[in-house]
Amino acid sequence: MFIKQLYTGCLSEAAYYIESQGKAAIIDPLRDIDAYIELAKERGATITYIFETHFHADFVSGHLDLAKATGAPIIYGPDTETVFPIYKAKDGEEFQLGDIKLEVLHTPGHTLESSCYLVKDQQDKPYAIFTGDTLFVGDVGRPDLSSGNLNEEQLASLLYDSLQNKIIPLPGDTLVYPAHGPGSSCGKNMGPETFSSIADEKKTNYALQPQTREEFIKAVTEGLVTPPQYFPINAKINKEGYESLDAVLEAGLRPLTISELKKWITESEVIVLDTRESMLFTEGFVPGSINIGLDGRFAEWAGSLLPFDKPIVLVTETGNEKESVVRLARVGFSTMKGFLAGGFEHWKKAAEPIDLIINVEAEELAVDLPFDPRLLVIDVRRETEFADGHIRGALNIPVTELTDPGTMANIEDTHNVYVHCAGGYRSIIASSMLKRQGIHNLRNITGGWKSISEQPNIEIVKENSVLN
Repeated sequence: MFIKQLYTGCLSEAAYYIESQGKAAIIDPLRDIDAYIELAKERGATITYIFETHFHADFVSGHLDLAKATGAPIIYGPDTETVFPIYKAKDGEEFQLGDIKLEVLHTPGHTLESSCYLVKDQQDKPYAIFTGDTLFVGDVGRPDLSSGNLNEEQLASLLYDSLQNKIIPLPGDTLVYPAHGPGSSCGKNMGPETFSSIADEKKTNYALQPQTREEFIKAVTEGLVTPPQYFPINAKINKEGYESLDAVLEAGLRPLTISELKKWITESEVIVLDTRESMLFTEGFVPGSINIGLDGRFAEWAGSLLPFDKPIVLVTETGNEKESVVRLARVGFSTMKGFLAGGFEHWKKAAEPIDLIINVEAEELAVDLPFDPRLLVIDVRRETEFADGHIRGALNIPVTELTDPGTMANIEDTHNVYVHCAGGYRSIIASSMLKRQGIHNLRNITGGWKSISEQPNIEIVKENSVLN
């Protein structure tokens, strides 16, 4: 038996390759499937099954393209309805893979169709369980992503039964391989590791402790933040199907001349997306561009901030064109129309108009704060981050709220705007969005909150009502 976790850090997503006697199965593949096909080829194996744990909300699965490339069936658990062909397994049904078996355990709660896959070794003993979003390290899947006509309390009640009846009784040495690790928005309290064991989870996971149904429902539904806007879009795509990645790449990797880019800008509601590293972007960019750097959680922020129905043209570092398109496609974007050939340097050398973002140190903010009545600090961190400590008088506008032009109502042309987040990545995104909306008298505070909080002359306050 051979098991390999293929972890994609920018999405906190884990797909799995399982192999026995030359037969392989893939669990929860990403949309770009080359890694799975190459691994099987290197090992001289044939991919014979594609298992899906549920309709993923945070990424577009590669199930359709992988099935087309390999001929392997797509397998879901009970209560699954799609518009493309699948094999709908029964609860308890087993699939032979070489000399091991994978048993379907229907575990509704995160979604109605959620299922886990239990690997049994040659002696028919449980060896590992692939839990999807049912069970994470230190957490369980959120029950508020809408499934059928059930509310989050009803789904949480189903999740309680799934854990009590299907997960907790497993042998303690059974390995736990979840679909996500720390940083994912599919849970609220994930631990730092990407795998565990049943015994360890029963010791440390709050959701697996002895408790009543009511206590469990309260524990898993409290403290849930609003899911990203692209979650229902991705779940719908995974249920209904999508255009092949090859077709998306063909359109997205079309080189554009400067005149073609300018035509897109003037003749349509195009999004010019600059995927360069954030600090490099501040030194110069095509006016009106939005920066979401590949050096951060690029796909998640793109899915949370950009419209899915508008054309996107890219400005990238040379060589990062394909990565930009693939990572956008992973979260359901298919409207990429090409990239600026030669990148921003070509635009700059052609003497085209450029814009930039002024970066300042926290020390400069500390000097200006007491003496500039027009100074406005915009803190783009989440509400809970803001509540845990912020500059007195700062305006909290989380990055995700900048998509609503109404959030600009409190910002006047006469303000001297200073923007910051925790470390700098989000504040550059925010600054580019503010500039796109016509707010140009702004500065980005490098080092973000970490640097600000170290300044002795800046007054820091908390919002205890939010924290409690």
